[in-house]
Amino acid sequence: MRYPAEETAAKHERIVKEASRLFRERGFENVTVEEVMKAAGLTHGAFYAHFGSKRKLQEAAVAYGQELTASRNRSYGATNKGRKAYADRYLSPRHRDNPGDGCTMAALAQGVARSTPELKAAFERGFEEILSAVGGDRKEAIFETAALLGGIVLARAVQNPQLSEEILESVRKTVS
Repeated sequence: MRYPAEETAAKHERIVKEASRLFRERGFENVTVEEVMKAAGLTHGAFYAHFGSKRKLQEAAVAYGQELTASRNRSYGATNKGRKAYADRYLSPRHRDNPGDGCTMAALAQGVARSTPELKAAFERGFEEILSAVGGDRKEAIFETAALLGGIVLARAVQNPQLSEEILESVRKTVS
């Protein structure tokens, strides 16, 4: 049975959105196709009508997540005030504690680094979009993005809550 193109596109988008969230939350290796399809409200069997493999889904999910981050960056603007406001939001306990709703790069960079050239290319395209959204001098944008990523990754990795807060605060002060 064939579905209308709009319905198929909506299902495809739901799959990618849920995969992106789940991958950011738990990593590529800890999420099954079945879990993604269930979260999207679809059966496991429908997966291959949309993607040829889990790897293709990962590429689409990374691209989706990177676009979310670029869009969030753009919404704050490329001014110093906008970049500071973005850094404050990015380096927050809410972002630290909710990776499924946060930055794809912070959640998945290590998995991407150990992955395929195609997944790395999807990640890199998204990174370039994010740098463009940050605006200003490219070297400064790279530094600022790397500092934000490092801050949130370290704050998530430590178990001492005071140290985690200290990391967030220290990086916020440095990039603002």
